[in-house]
Amino acid sequence: MKKIIFLFILTIVGASSIKLNAQTNEVKHKVVIQLNTADTTAWSSTIGNIKNLQKLWPGNLVVEVVIHGKALGLLVAAKTHLANEVIELSKTNVQFLACENSMRKYHIDKSELLTIANTIPSGVAEVILKQEAGWSYLKAGVN
Repeated sequence: MKKIIFLFILTIVGASSIKLNAQTNEVKHKVVIQLNTADTTAWSSTIGNIKNLQKLWPGNLVVEVVIHGKALGLLVAAKTHLANEVIELSKTNVQFLACENSMRKYHIDKSELLTIANTIPSGVAEVILKQEAGWSYLKAGVN
């Protein structure tokens, strides 16, 4: 009986906190995803992970995808096969950020990126700043 009461209280408390978040327009889930591989399977997997999180937490999720290194191809308009997916996700509290350090290294100009892409000085520094601000961290990749 104590277990049932305890579970009931947990359910009420959980439901209350969700309502509180909805009432205050606070986003409960903030996720920074680090993507730095040329593996297009990892790119697709990242898109899929974001869509799955959006289904789980509709309207209660903000995602930043920090793209650096050889993953920049995801945002290069002439190279990516996922432009439509990236553009659609960018309309739903998902930001795609290209590392300017990596852009210099690989000689990629901002004009070559999808128009929805933003740039940041350092991808690694951005990930650190988000973690310091309490964002959840997800390293993109496949095994």
